[in-house]
Amino acid sequence: MIAAAGAADLNAISNTDASAGLKKALEQSIDHAVGELGVPDGFLNNPRVKIDLPPRIAKAEGLLRRLGAGGEIDQLILSMNRAAEAAVPESKALFLEALHHMSIADAKQILTGGDDSATQYFRRVTSEPLKARFAPIIASATQKVKLSEQYDALAQKGVALGIIKPEDASVESYVSERTLDGLFLIMADEERAIRKDPLGQASSLLKRVFEAAH
Repeated sequence: MIAAAGAADLNAISNTDASAGLKKALEQSIDHAVGELGVPDGFLNNPRVKIDLPPRIAKAEGLLRRLGAGGEIDQLILSMNRAAEAAVPESKALFLEALHHMSIADAKQILTGGDDSATQYFRRVTSEPLKARFAPIIASATQKVKLSEQYDALAQKGVALGIIKPEDASVESYVSERTLDGLFLIMADEERAIRKDPLGQASSLLKRVFEAAH
């Protein structure tokens, strides 16, 4: 009944206004996520998105540290997070492009969908292009880290044994995946906050659209 009422209320708002209100909200979500994560320590000092060693590799961390590789492990973790922080600003242009191409039908479906439906839309249409854009940035940031070569070699052995997924077989692909996960997590947080408190937003159009959707 709530969803039906929301759809009915949205029908009272023009398609153009509904789309414009949503896009304004999503621009705010994009700015927030990029601004929070695309800075030094944006990933490293946020426990929710910090990139640690992959679980399958982390099982060997204790042994590696006992063998004297603790400094190298710490450097790899630092480098992975710095790579993510450097890559995130590159996402903004792709997000804004996806927003520009969002149809009115997409907008209304997102407005009446789940509390992270816009974030899921971005994940669907931007994940692959973002991975391609992140790749050279992440590769450059990690290529000088000695342990990354050990990581790759160990991961490849794990793939051969069937205990590591192929997408985790290189430090670059692993960091790309975790960067996207962190970015979409923060975007979803912001999307939920906007939906929960549209009265806290500055735009009167945005208020009308999100109040109608609820």
